[in-house]
Amino acid sequence: MGDSSATFGFQDVDAASKPGMVRGVFDRVARRYDLMNDLMSAGVHRVWKDMTAARLNPQPGETIIDCAGGTGDMANRFAHMAHRAQQRRGGPDARVIVVDYNAEMVAAGIKRGGEPEVAWAVGDAQRLPLRDGEADAYVISFGLRNVTDIQGALGEARRVLKPGGRFLCLEFSRPVTEPLQKAYDAYSFKVIPAIGQLVAQDRAAYQYLVESIRRFPVQDDLAAMMRTAGFGRVGYTNFTAGVAALHQGWAV
Repeated sequence: MGDSSATFGFQDVDAASKPGMVRGVFDRVARRYDLMNDLMSAGVHRVWKDMTAARLNPQPGETIIDCAGGTGDMANRFAHMAHRAQQRRGGPDARVIVVDYNAEMVAAGIKRGGEPEVAWAVGDAQRLPLRDGEADAYVISFGLRNVTDIQGALGEARRVLKPGGRFLCLEFSRPVTEPLQKAYDAYSFKVIPAIGQLVAQDRAAYQYLVESIRRFPVQDDLAAMMRTAGFGRVGYTNFTAGVAALHQGWAV
């Protein structure tokens, strides 16, 4: 695939076209975003997100970027945890900034409401509206596979982090056993699009989301890309035997 191409599910499309195509998918599912993740993970995504927030361990006074933050379910977790830590030992308020490319998702998050420490911005993961070294931590959950240039987005994450800043990426990944992979494929390709059609009247959007997982770099490949972007102490933890994985690194 050439530099001017990008993946969109199983298709290779012109790179300039992908952002609008992805935006169209999420425009259609914005109001049902949490339902979408329930369907994609059989509800287990909520446990994965809790474990990701625990790994981040947000602290008072930190600036945390929730990139591709959707409707803010992760950002509100972070803000709530930082506030609890603040109540125990004092310190300034944390600042949690949701940056999402899709204005419909941001609008849905603002309408839902949440913790007062959460701020919202419409922005591109490859061109974040943030200063160099502004953030203590950067988290992207189920969003990296939707960007046009994954390596570019990783480099941008490194740019906005302070030296020693924490990077976490929670994403659907590759099951570690062949029987689980086969079962997961059957569920993904046969069940999820059908439920998407039944519940959301949008089979195509859910078909794209299933296909996008299969085109995403496997665990070791993503770890290598993180090192290339300037992260050290890179590692990952498989959740549910690799159905999802949490990658972590530090800005060096």
